Amino acid sequence: MATEHFTQESFEQQVIGGKGLALVDFWAEWCGPCRMLGPTIDELADELDGSVLVGKVNVDEQSDIAARYGVMTIPTVILFKDGEEADRSVGFLPKQRFLDMIEKAK
Repeated sequence: MATEHFTQESFEQQVIGGKGLALVDFWAEWCGPCRMLGPTIDELADELDGSVLVGKVNVDEQSDIAARYGVMTIPTVILFKDGEEADRSVGFLPKQRFLDMIEKAK
């Protein structure tokens, strides 16, 4: 399943208004560690195949969402469960860290 690229509207509908787990990568084009993490996020989207919503928020384009969740450093990955923040990680981390976050939140 493809990685979702959230706008304000789709974030509200799919992440905040959604049920289940959503893994959201807060990133920017100019951020080197974000570009390094991008393929990992895409792999997770493919591997989780819809069992967890996986998407990205471009902090330059969607700064209101980033501010709402206090994202000061990127990449920041936030795991939401039923619209509420369940866990977060900051910086470039291995894929297993995100899988562990998801497993813990189930």
